[in-house]
Amino acid sequence: MSRAHPYRIVLASRIRSQLQYRTSFALTLLASAMATAIELTEVYVVFHAVPVIGGLDFPAALLLFAIAGSGRSLADLITGQLDDMPNLLRQGILEVLLVRPLPLLAQLLVSDLRLEKLGRTTLALAVLVIAPTQVDVDWTPARTALLLIAPLAAAGIFAALFITAGAVQFFLIDGAVVTNAFVYGGAYAAMYPTSVYPQPLRSLLTFVVPAAFAGYLPTLAILDRPGPAGLPGWLGWCTAPAAALALAAALLAWRFGVRHYRSAGG
Repeated sequence: MSRAHPYRIVLASRIRSQLQYRTSFALTLLASAMATAIELTEVYVVFHAVPVIGGLDFPAALLLFAIAGSGRSLADLITGQLDDMPNLLRQGILEVLLVRPLPLLAQLLVSDLRLEKLGRTTLALAVLVIAPTQVDVDWTPARTALLLIAPLAAAGIFAALFITAGAVQFFLIDGAVVTNAFVYGGAYAAMYPTSVYPQPLRSLLTFVVPAAFAGYLPTLAILDRPGPAGLPGWLGWCTAPAAALALAAALLAWRFGVRHYRSAGG
């Protein structure tokens, strides 16, 4: 029996259970897609009122939205269930998972996969297909490769935020409000040019919560545009290493949190 066999069984059961009620599933899928549609409409309205923001016009902003949005939706599909960590800790469910001979993080990721989030992911990927056709870019092999890598790197960055937020819950009492400010606040900030934020916030969104690497910086690199002071455009080519570093730091934080967990005390 392969190591992946238990995960395949759990995933298959989750998928079957969610597809049992097809009308309900279709409605939640549509609602998920509508969330991305509303965010895209918001970006359109903003750029309709102000044609250029942070040095980007609407086609460039659409590319930024496509990269950041597809990355965030993929990360939410795979790791978004870590939002439930406070409930799992309070209810003592984590202890049940800890006694199983399987990695805790892997169990959490497969135990509550929510297929309705595919609606958000599908629409975001559709925008990612359309957006590159709207910008005036010389599509060299390097830029094409960056366009393919950037959404995956963005997914890695947002997944790192979800994992780090989950790790912090081991040390806080119902700390979801605090961590959501960084996870979802960073995701929202990634949808817009980082150059519009004040310098302290710009540094926070680049080097602490690396939201700039999830959309703005790779967009600058693809468009071959200079960045603001302190954020040169060439940093966009470092998107994949930034995602790898963020994931490594998140996994270390998760391991530290699990090692210091002392049960719910029930």
